[in-house]
Amino acid sequence: MKENIRTNTVSLAYLRENALNAICPYFTMFPLEYPIRVLRKHRKDNPIVLDPFCGRGTTLFAARNLGLSAWGIDTSPVAVAIAKAKLASCEMEDPLELAARLISSSTSQEIPSTPFFREAFHPQTLREICALRESLHRLDVESDASVVLRAAVLGCLHGPLSKNVENAGYFSNQMPRTYAPKPDYAIRYWKKNGLIAPKIDVVHVLKRKINRLIGLSKNSSNSISQVLNGDSQSADTFNRIATRPSVVITSPPYYGMRTYVQDQWLRNWFLGGPDRVDYTTGSQLEHGGTDVFANSLGRVWGNIGRHSSDNLHMYVRFGIIPSASVNAKNLFKASLEASGIDWRLVSVRAADTADAGKRQADQMKTASAAAIEFDFHVVKI
Repeated sequence: MKENIRTNTVSLAYLRENALNAICPYFTMFPLEYPIRVLRKHRKDNPIVLDPFCGRGTTLFAARNLGLSAWGIDTSPVAVAIAKAKLASCEMEDPLELAARLISSSTSQEIPSTPFFREAFHPQTLREICALRESLHRLDVESDASVVLRAAVLGCLHGPLSKNVENAGYFSNQMPRTYAPKPDYAIRYWKKNGLIAPKIDVVHVLKRKINRLIGLSKNSSNSISQVLNGDSQSADTFNRIATRPSVVITSPPYYGMRTYVQDQWLRNWFLGGPDRVDYTTGSQLEHGGTDVFANSLGRVWGNIGRHSSDNLHMYVRFGIIPSASVNAKNLFKASLEASGIDWRLVSVRAADTADAGKRQADQMKTASAAAIEFDFHVVKI
């Protein structure tokens, strides 16, 4: 019987055995079906998998589930913290015991006192969050349990209010699920609607999340060190990869999308960043016009081509935001030409829009149309 990648047409994202992949929502995560479908085609070759824009690590999770070695790269510390959990393996009790120990043993806490934090979290809840923040930041040695705990906290840090505190899935006052609103807007919204942050038991919420992570204790053929915080435009980043990848599955940032850093500012704070929105762009693809973007992305493809096996297959889901009046196919082809590597385009087809697979438009609940995306398959020649 032919193996299906969907069960009764239900998205893989909603199956219990894939709960680890949903440990924390993230911008523009492509549906799990995409890397699973690709990797099943190459599984017999035992490929080394790479995602140079790994985001929350869906490609890594797919590779782990199929017993394949995988590496991920991302410039965002938030993305790296989430993606590492996809390669971690531990008992469910381990991160929960670590959380309880870190909260109870923390003595020095840097608790932000800005109006946003006073309104966003109950004082006791904020103290527990800060205890975890500071203690995880001070760890001398990273473990699989600490990686899972950090990702789980990021997934619970902010989100919708629950009608019942016992069923709370988040620590915060009412917020959008995927991105953190700007402080002034959030404060106005809470005051206008009379919303007060509930007192949340942090460990209790974490227990509800982590106990759903079926498969966490299953041995992983990968190490958490195989997720790199780095810029894929830099050749030095690829020098840190121990083996040459043979299959690349990735989805670069949308052309014209510039707010990834700002919309993750609260999670970035938990990882040691500032307690305010950082409006700098950081290390990411350049968006100063299509030629600039194509050259920037071309540097990534060039690095991949020079640091990969001779028999390299690259699968790219590529999209643009609707407001950018650009031909996505031509832009992607221009990036290949800018790479300095000889590629052969095997296929291109229209992908699902970003509405599918719980992508950006669904997560942000915006009224604007979703990005148009294409799936490209290219090989190095």
